[in-house]
Amino acid sequence: MAVPFRKVSKTRGRKRRTHYCISSNETVKCPKCGESVRPHRVCPKCGTYKNKEVIKATE
Repeated sequence: MAVPFRKVSKTRGRKRRTHYCISSNETVKCPKCGESVRPHRVCPKCGTYKNKEVIKATE
């Protein structure tokens, strides 16, 4: 079985994992009501997705 010849240092391992961080939630504006919504989700304010009413609007 293959075994590493030398121990991987903490710095080298951490440099490799720098892109594993959590990204922030980006939002887009709803085309119907202008509310800030996460992409590819139903708008919670007006209940539309791709300009079609999917759920009844909550008031």
